[in-house]
Amino acid sequence: MNIMTKPAVTIIVSPRERFSCTREALQSIYQYTTAPFNLIYVDGGSPSDIKYYLQAQSKEHGFRLIRTDHYLSPNCARNLGLKEVETDYVIFIDNDVIVSAGWLEPLIECAEETGASVVGPLICQDRPIHEKVHCAGGESGVAVKTENGIESRHIFEEIYSQGRKVTAMRDQLKRQKTGLAEFHCLLAHMSVFDQIGLLDEALLNTKEHVDFCMLVEQAGGSVYFEPESLVTYIHGLPQNLSDLSYFMLRWSNQWELSSLHRLRDKWKLTEDDYFKGRYRNLGWRRKMSIIQPVSRKLTFGRGSKRLDKLLFSADKILNRYLTDRYARRIAQRT
Repeated sequence: MNIMTKPAVTIIVSPRERFSCTREALQSIYQYTTAPFNLIYVDGGSPSDIKYYLQAQSKEHGFRLIRTDHYLSPNCARNLGLKEVETDYVIFIDNDVIVSAGWLEPLIECAEETGASVVGPLICQDRPIHEKVHCAGGESGVAVKTENGIESRHIFEEIYSQGRKVTAMRDQLKRQKTGLAEFHCLLAHMSVFDQIGLLDEALLNTKEHVDFCMLVEQAGGSVYFEPESLVTYIHGLPQNLSDLSYFMLRWSNQWELSSLHRLRDKWKLTEDDYFKGRYRNLGWRRKMSIIQPVSRKLTFGRGSKRLDKLLFSADKILNRYLTDRYARRIAQRT
């Protein structure tokens, strides 16, 4: 890093759904980032070992640490960092994303050469890292249909190449304009927020990226995909009680329902099969990441639909309690 060069970008790291990947993700940024950068780390209620680790790292590396003693929704955390940015560009990256060597420069180069408002990298998922595609751009927007003189509005989202091997399609990937970037990692020019304002904090846990990309395009901006930048989102189960409590709030029924209603009302969407399906499947992430693993463990790997149902019923009660308790605590602070 050329310390005489003024950074063009500020990296904002914020919590996604757990804390146990904090060390590995932060270390990857300092190990593999060669371009000058500022860093703001938003720590929303992490457990004491992570809290003290981040405090020590902040002193060692000189980054800005913003700490709250309560959990934060993703857009709330991002906005806390966004208000402190003084560079031309900002990168939002989740606290469970591992970057690769030279990941930053291509994002800035793409924005500079194309005039893009937003640039998304090639995002992979799971371990081994940098091997399986999670998002290689995509499409998002609102489709307007008219039938028998009645207009309806339907949200759509398509993620390109998810699940495919990077080695099998590397030669096919090229920089291009796209309709979707994900908050796992994306770069944005700060001027875009002069047009659209801060991120929508009423979207507590779902489709924040779709809302953001649609707002950018509505304001006349553009979104690009840059495959020369490669990062990996590490999906994983909650590892401890701190992970579990944040995960359950992050993917709570109440937060998801509120987010869906906000998305519907904001974009004047028809409550179609998409919404009906989401309402029926509230809590599916908790079921997949908590209930089913516990059920398999209790049945020695066999699993049981009856036990799943029983555990999910108990989970709903606990989830409602945790969500209500969090809401009361936030109300007391304000």
